[in-house]
Amino acid sequence: MKLKSKILLSLLATSSAAFAQTAPAPAAAPAAPETTIAYNVGVVSQYRYRGLAQTHGMPALQGGVDYSNANGAYLGIWASSIRWIKDASTSNSGNVKNVDGKSEIDIYGGYKFDASGVTYDVGVLRYQYAGNTLANIATSSGYSYNLENANTTEVYGAATAGVYTLKYSKATSNLFGYQNSSGSTYIDLTANFDMGSGFTFSPHVGRQAVKGTSSSYYPGGLSYSDYSLTLAKDMGNGVSATIAAVSTNAKNNSNFLSNKTAYNAAKDTVVVGVKYTF
Repeated sequence: MKLKSKILLSLLATSSAAFAQTAPAPAAAPAAPETTIAYNVGVVSQYRYRGLAQTHGMPALQGGVDYSNANGAYLGIWASSIRWIKDASTSNSGNVKNVDGKSEIDIYGGYKFDASGVTYDVGVLRYQYAGNTLANIATSSGYSYNLENANTTEVYGAATAGVYTLKYSKATSNLFGYQNSSGSTYIDLTANFDMGSGFTFSPHVGRQAVKGTSSSYYPGGLSYSDYSLTLAKDMGNGVSATIAAVSTNAKNNSNFLSNKTAYNAAKDTVVVGVKYTF
């Protein structure tokens, strides 16, 4: 979820006194826009978030709208199809009913500002999993998985210096349905290198630390690190394409296997996508 806001300010320099007396004054530059609204829609070969599969390795349709103000304030909403909540169901036998959640809706807002050559960004992000019934697993399976409603709220802060962005996020609610996980954190470092001809290369590393999850339910824990290398191409006219290699250090952690199909949500993969922004 990236926001673009360009504020263009022009100052017209005065000429010499002699020239000013013989030539008309230039027209004033148009005022810079106070607000910007941008829309985006795209598709990816699969949706990965913080390194983990959200759509069981299947394609996802995504889109959003972003509002930004010249003073640095912004608001946005973004949505994607998902499957991970359904995958959390404990078996194919049907003993866990009505465990589903087909879409993720992210609502966010914050403020960006510059100081001493560094761009800072602080905000709040709400992950809303429409109609999700993740908590049904704990009440229907006869065995507690310490799961609740998947909806999650995080606060975040980021600093960008040159090509590098360091971001820190902290959950103020339970994290993605895990009981007693409020206070879980995610810290990540991303770089964006302009390669010329519209190409951008972006290496990324992140660390998800999950609090409060019992080792008796989740042997080996739920904390992990993720890594990615992304190559993006600006195709012009608002169209961009990406290809990303994604990995985690949780590939051998059974906690990230689908309960229904044993699909490994943490395995290495390559994701391709295309997006149109207008």
